[in-house]
Amino acid sequence: MHVLVVNAGSSSLKLRLLDDSDAVVGTADLAAGADGFDTGALADAIAGWPVPDVVGHRVVHGGTRFSGAVRITAEVERALHDLTALAPLHQPKSLAGLAAVRERLPDVPAVACFDTAFHSGMPAAATTYAVPAQWRERYGVRRFGFHGLSHAYASRRAAELVGAQPGDGLRVVSCHLGAGASVCAVRDGRSVDTTMGFTPLEGLAMATRSGTVDPGLVLWLAEHERIPPRELTDALEHRSGMLALAGTADMREVEQRADAGDERAVLARDVYVHRLVGAVGAMAAAAGGLDVLVFTGGIGEHSPGIRRLAAQRLRWSGITLDDAANDAVAGDADISASADGPGATVRTVVVAAREDVQIAAEVRALLAG
Repeated sequence: MHVLVVNAGSSSLKLRLLDDSDAVVGTADLAAGADGFDTGALADAIAGWPVPDVVGHRVVHGGTRFSGAVRITAEVERALHDLTALAPLHQPKSLAGLAAVRERLPDVPAVACFDTAFHSGMPAAATTYAVPAQWRERYGVRRFGFHGLSHAYASRRAAELVGAQPGDGLRVVSCHLGAGASVCAVRDGRSVDTTMGFTPLEGLAMATRSGTVDPGLVLWLAEHERIPPRELTDALEHRSGMLALAGTADMREVEQRADAGDERAVLARDVYVHRLVGAVGAMAAAAGGLDVLVFTGGIGEHSPGIRRLAAQRLRWSGITLDDAANDAVAGDADISASADGPGATVRTVVVAAREDVQIAAEVRALLAG
């Protein structure tokens, strides 16, 4: 079965065609326009590829209705549109990608796979905000969590790397570190807590997102400085994070400047690591302990410096890195210090992000019944 995986982001439409063995037999990244995606460019990109048996779409928000992959029907698509208010920056892109691919492949069945689904089984203690009941019951205010496709794959792949079996009760903390970033506690293959909440703004400091701030700060700015909600949203989503602290959203530049002694970059890197380490500790507590720490995503995979700084702050938990292995990562790797000498009691691994593989697996499972 050939599965075409469609990942619509804020600036691109990523297409990956996977065969039965999850080998990538077609790949293309298309730029996003102001009104969606160029269907002509899409047709050119997939020309000559085997016709897929099914299309799997990454959809950021499934709300409380969708807790797993689902065939896309007119009714499902309407429900996805209704969820746009919960993810206004992400959901429209997913829907635009769906429309563009359907125009070119109208007879190929389509399946939606959700970033929120992996977290849908989290315990109530992890999903519930301590806010008035009316907010929770009437408006559906709760913690959803995001990056679930990445966390699901990374935690499963980490278990394979350390030789764990289903039912072992493996306790994994998965760190998806990219432009957006979150940490997830996974126990025996199930998400039990994560750092993102009602929106993808909660949690870690990110490239341009603030991460968690005191809600009282936002209320103060709205009341005393008369900053309108739209401007507050823009500031917290697009003008905060590393960009606000260091003047750049690129972590590679932040690290280079920090290593050279640039004070703004040093502060930005320190804030990033401080938030990350605190989140790992909280997620380890939620999982009831820690057996494996996973780094994935663009920064998680490609920044030995961030991994090293985080591990140094987490030595109390039994995390110790092999410096040579950490510096030489290429693809999936175990970078734990060996048992010879001061060995690690917690395994640390790097996993290449493969949301496409996770989506293809969920699509096949759905179609298999």
